[in-house]
This record gives sequence, structure tokens and C-alpha cells, in this order.
Amino acid sequence: MKTLLTAVAASAALLAAASAPAQERLLIGSTSSSSSHYGYFVAVNQIINSELEGVSSSVAETGATVDNLRRLSRDQMDLGLVTTNTGYHAYAGQGDFEERPVDTRLLWVYTVAPQNVVMREDAGVDSMQELDGVRLNPGITGSATESTTEAVMKTLGITPDYVRGSTTDVVDSIKDGRIAGYVKSGVGNRLDGSTMDIATFTPINVLSLTDEQADTLRSEMPDIAVVDIPEGAADGIPAFTTWAFGVAVHAHPDIDEETAYQIVKAVMENPEPQANAFSAIKDADMAEMTLDVGTVPLHAGAARYFEEQGMEIPDNLQPAE
Repeated sequence: MKTLLTAVAASAALLAAASAPAQERLLIGSTSSSSSHYGYFVAVNQIINSELEGVSSSVAETGATVDNLRRLSRDQMDLGLVTTNTGYHAYAGQGDFEERPVDTRLLWVYTVAPQNVVMREDAGVDSMQELDGVRLNPGITGSATESTTEAVMKTLGITPDYVRGSTTDVVDSIKDGRIAGYVKSGVGNRLDGSTMDIATFTPINVLSLTDEQADTLRSEMPDIAVVDIPEGAADGIPAFTTWAFGVAVHAHPDIDEETAYQIVKAVMENPEPQANAFSAIKDADMAEMTLDVGTVPLHAGAARYFEEQGMEIPDNLQPAE
């Protein structure tokens, strides 16, 4: 009898398992666990697991954008962190992705990184054009800031005297006057901590693109955005215009529309845990950021959510399906 009851129980368990809806499992690629961006993706993961029925997700520590794009191309993960400039290059098969493009879809942009051209005030440089021959650090060695700065300057026909180095070396060099300035990612509409460190005892200014330069970048560099930073990026800093790239979440194109829609809806409607994990999100409009600085087509599910909010999808972000 005991054997019979055990068999019946096992059969019932198998029947229940067979009748239960399949759980969709998603793997999210992030970045190094030491990065604040990793904490952001942990928060996103928690939102997906708590808000979506029939979907479970987990976060993988990765080498960030390029690594995530490679994994997406190999069907090794479902969504992940991708900077908008590199995402465009991968989608279009440009630069390092020539002849091997990576087909992804944009879900949302969660922060924008304005690229601020910060100069010692006593360097006497008041415009981008005056950077010709000036000792300038384009960004830390190997960074997206460095490569993007060089591309921007080349597009604008400006040839600074580039000085390479780490953030610590560059900050010290600006403080003691060995170089005139550097290009550094901002934190939202604020200057970053290293810039504020310089400004403590060294008066600074931030250069602005002219209207003509901004139009040139818009037409010739679709991989970046041109943004207007309001007055108050730091005390005494007036409004200025500069280039920027966003940090986004891209998805594998095979994720079904309803799943993508539910993910974007859950993320857009639960900002608090994201802001707790990544302070730059506080008071940010991620939907507006997405449509302003996104560079590859939206996933159809993401586009459906934004359209339901009454937002107009730009031509370059229209779903490719």
C-alpha cells in the first residue's frame, strides 16, 4: 500500500508540473560588480522578478558593453547594459563591428553621460575652436570618453595636443598647470567629483558647442547625442551645449513583444528602487531620455509602452520588425 501511495503522489506531482505554465528565464548582462551600474541591474532584476508573472531573471557580472554585445550575438543572454554610441556601431556594423554587426533592440536608456570639456580658467580657452594645439586630456586611456572625444574633435576639424593618463594623473596635471583641461563624463546635469575636486582651488570653465558645431555633430555623428546642460552644473557654471552618450538596456531581438512590454512597463513605473541603487536616476525621465538619446530601433514591446504614454517615436527608433 505504501508503495502504491508513493507512486500515486509521484504521478500527481508530475501531472501538476506538466500543467503548470512554463517559466520564462532571462539572463541580464551587467558590468563589474564593483561598479554602481551593477547595483542598478540588481534593482532591475528585483523589479522583473517581483512584477512579472511567468518570468524569472538573474544578473550576470560581465565586461560591460562590448562583452554584453558579444554575448547577445551568441544567444548567451537576453538583455544587458550597452552604451548608446557603441550600440549604434554594433547595430550598423561600424568600427570594431565592421562586417560583423550585432542585431539588438533598445528597451530603455537609464542615464545620460554628458561629455564636459573642462578647462583651467587661466588657460584662456573660451571656445572649442581655440583648443587647437592646447594640451588636453580626451578621457582616461581606453575609455569611451577618450575615443568619442577624438572622433568629435576630428569631425569638427579641431586638433588639440592630446595628453594621456589616468583620472588621478590628469587631475593632478590640471591642478599644477601642466595641462589646460580634460574631457570628463558628467553625472546627469552635474559635473563629476573629479571636476569638483579641481574646482576647489582652481577656477574652471566648461566649453560649449556653437550652434553650427552642434548641427555638424547631429548630422555627421548619429552615434552620439547633443544635449543642453542648464545653468548650475556647478557653482558659477552657465548653461552650455555638449555631446553625450547614454547608458541603455538592449535586448535580444527574439524576446517576444509582450515580455519586452511588461519589462519596460515595470521599470518605468517602479523608479524608486532604481534610484536607491543608482542615484543619478532620481527625478530623471527615463522615457524622455530613451527617445532623446537612443540610437538603435526600439523593441516593438518597448515602442508599444511609450506610444501608450502618448509619446512620439522618432524615425530612427521605430521598431525594425
